Amino acid sequence: MGINICGAPCCWGVDDITNPNLPSWQRVMREAHEAGYRAIELGPNGWIPTDDIEGVTAELNKNSLSIVAGTIFDDVLSDENYEKLLTQVDGICSLITKLPPLPREDGQRWPTPYMTVMDWGHDERDYAAGHPERAPRLDEKGWEKLIGHFKGLCERAKSYGVRPVLHPHCGGYIEFGDEIDRLAAEIPNDLAGFVLDTGHLQYAGLDPVEWLRKYKDRLDYVHFKDIDPKVYDEVMAEHIRFFEGCAKGSMCPIGQGMIDYRAVAQVLDEIGYNGYITIEQECDPRNVENSLANVKASVDFLKGIGYKI
Repeated sequence: MGINICGAPCCWGVDDITNPNLPSWQRVMREAHEAGYRAIELGPNGWIPTDDIEGVTAELNKNSLSIVAGTIFDDVLSDENYEKLLTQVDGICSLITKLPPLPREDGQRWPTPYMTVMDWGHDERDYAAGHPERAPRLDEKGWEKLIGHFKGLCERAKSYGVRPVLHPHCGGYIEFGDEIDRLAAEIPNDLAGFVLDTGHLQYAGLDPVEWLRKYKDRLDYVHFKDIDPKVYDEVMAEHIRFFEGCAKGSMCPIGQGMIDYRAVAQVLDEIGYNGYITIEQECDPRNVENSLANVKASVDFLKGIGYKI
C-alpha cells in the first residue's frame, strides 16, 4: 500500500479552540514525533498561529513533521459566520502552503496539504449525532445556502492551490447517507474531493467499507478512528452532544473497537487508494496524559496489519 499514517491534534483533546484545558501545540508536535509520525493536521483555527510561519516551521523541523491538512470546523450554514470562515481559509492556506511539504505518493490524487471543510456547531444536530431518525434536516433554502457556502470556501482554498476536501462529521448538517450523497451530487469533483472518516460513518450507522468503496472516485484523503461499542451504546441511549460522548470514552485506539480495520485495509487496497490517512481519537483534553500511549497503540496496530508511518 502506498499509504502513510499521520496524526491529528484531536487525539490530544484539541477540538474546541475555546476549551481552557487544551495542551500547547508544541507539546502535541513533540509527542506526535515520539509516536513516530512524520505529519500531523493543523488543528482548529488559531491553535497553531497562522501568522508565524518561521516559528511554526522551526517547530515542525525540530520534530521532523509536516502539516498534512488545515481545517475549517465551524458553522458553515450561518450567513453571519461565512465571511469569518473565508478569512480563516485565507490565514490557513497562507500558512500551510509555505510550510515543509510532504512527498506525493505514487497514485495519490492530489498533493498535500489539504483543506478539510466541515460543518459543525448546531445544538439541534449535535444532540442528534448518530440518530438519523430524529435529526432535524435542512429545508431547501437552508440546503442551498449551505452548499453555496461550501462552494465558496472550496473556491477560496483552490485559489491558493490547496485541494479542498469535504468531511461529513457527526453533529453537523452533513452526517447521514442521504446528506453525503446530495453533497457529492451538488459539489463537483473538480472543485472538491472527500475525506471520509471511518468512525463518523460507523457512528452515523453507515458501513465504512461500503462507503469508502462507494466514493472511491472522490476519495482524496481518509480519517481513521475506532469506537468503543459499550460506551457507544450508552451514549446512544442518552441525550448528549457528540463531544460529550467522546469525553466519556466513545472513541478508542484503532483496533480496540467495533470497526474491522482488516476489512478497511482490504477495501482501500481494492480501490487503489494511495496517499495519507490520519488517526483520530477525540477525547477530553483533561485526559491528555493518556494521549501518547493511545496514539502509540493505534500506530502499533496499524503497523501490525501492514501500514507504514
